[in-house]
Amino acid sequence: MSGELKSTIQGRTMVLTLSNPGQRNALSPAIYAAGVEALGVAEGNAEIRSVILTGEGSLFCAGGNLQRLLANREQPPQVQADSIEGLHNWIEAIRTFPKPVIAAVEGAAAGAGFSLVLACDLVVAASSAVFVMAYSNVGLSPDGGASWTLSRCLPRQLVSELLLGGERISAERLHQLGVVNRIAAPGNTLTEALNLAEHLNARAPNALASIKELLNESAAQSLNQQLGLERAHFVRNLHHANAGIGISAFLAKQKPEYK
Repeated sequence: MSGELKSTIQGRTMVLTLSNPGQRNALSPAIYAAGVEALGVAEGNAEIRSVILTGEGSLFCAGGNLQRLLANREQPPQVQADSIEGLHNWIEAIRTFPKPVIAAVEGAAAGAGFSLVLACDLVVAASSAVFVMAYSNVGLSPDGGASWTLSRCLPRQLVSELLLGGERISAERLHQLGVVNRIAAPGNTLTEALNLAEHLNARAPNALASIKELLNESAAQSLNQQLGLERAHFVRNLHHANAGIGISAFLAKQKPEYK
């Protein structure tokens, strides 16, 4: 069994659940494709304001299926290249998705599972959760954008420890380092993530899309270029109906109801 990606709607949030319990929610090309498809559906549905990515049961994701990787060694290299391309398509879809994506992590997030967490905009993790880039433990190097994301949010020496040594790092330490946003009691991460999602769902979708795009663009821009992007987004959002709703509600000390 290659597992599946379950999709449910809770209020204005789509919850995507990695479901491959017999393989510790290990990933597969079918799950990658389902993830891209689900985000496409969520983007086209104005009623969905955010997405949560979680794992079935008491853990998030063990990463790739080692049995499948072993079998792929007997196939032409293009087979594995195509599989990784599917993962990378999903990672890029999460990063460029115009609505907030929240990871809700119980138990372990390993390998590409950790990469998926890092691709999300916000992370809620159980106090007992652990994260590990275990690639070097089995003679492999990372995928899923792990080297790119980690090198931008943590010091090089710590990233080297995680990637070269395959060391585990706790949710508590990642919270201290600013990678994990909120710590929840074990078993309560989805509830906490839904609460966080609802906080975001009440905000103007166009403004959140602009903020996410600006954050994505910032790493490749000079200050002057980023200032230009900020100006363009600000002016566009000011002339969006939601700015009128938000400013008027603020001045009237009322709760805004954004479109």
